Amino acid sequence: MISFNGKNAIVTGGANGIGGATAHLLAELGARVAVFDRESTPAALNIVSHIVDLSDLQACEDAVNQVNKDFGSIEILINVAGVSIPNYLTELDHNAYQKTLAVNLNAPVFLMKFVGNIMAMNGYGRIVSVTSIHAKQSEPASIAYDITKAGLEAATRTAALELAESGVLVNAIAPGFVMTRMSIVDGVDETESDWFKNIYLENKRLPLQRAAQPIEIARTIAWLASDTNTYVTGQTLVVDGGMSSRF
Repeated sequence: MISFNGKNAIVTGGANGIGGATAHLLAELGARVAVFDRESTPAALNIVSHIVDLSDLQACEDAVNQVNKDFGSIEILINVAGVSIPNYLTELDHNAYQKTLAVNLNAPVFLMKFVGNIMAMNGYGRIVSVTSIHAKQSEPASIAYDITKAGLEAATRTAALELAESGVLVNAIAPGFVMTRMSIVDGVDETESDWFKNIYLENKRLPLQRAAQPIEIARTIAWLASDTNTYVTGQTLVVDGGMSSRF
């Protein structure tokens, strides 16, 4: 049984979706959790909400310092927050591109720096970042998103190498289709759309025949962030229902 008793965690994007499921799961398993999100997190036992603009690196550093002061230590960092702004390369909007990089890549990298320094001084830590199958597979109008997810996987490997001697394990999770707010496009949940059912279910491109629930991703994150994981670092674990295994 995984336990986080005595552990303090930061979860970004914890107001809903994968981040919300992860924050609540860690809290249920005994961790004190600080959620960084642009939205307020519903009140819950062992969860403290911090309104943070993740595109503002100074705000991120200030929030980390406050949590470290309030909690006394930080053992776990879970980078979940992300944005997706569809843009074709030929129509790429600079502001949208920079916003995507700021939230999806710059924030988690610098949070790894800020929290990683604290973990290294304490000789212990677990960092897990949520990337995507988009890190290795692409589709039109997703160039900015794809770049950030591939970059975060590269940062995960480098951070793992640099922090290994300090007792800090750094990994990533790459989900496929998950039923979150990000799956809603133009008011339609893509996981319930006709094109999804036709391409991924009827044609069996998605072997498990369904999108994941956020808690299924959260459980995998929790294992990587726990003391049960003692030897996995620098890796990206794909959790996509077998989709990327199919030719």
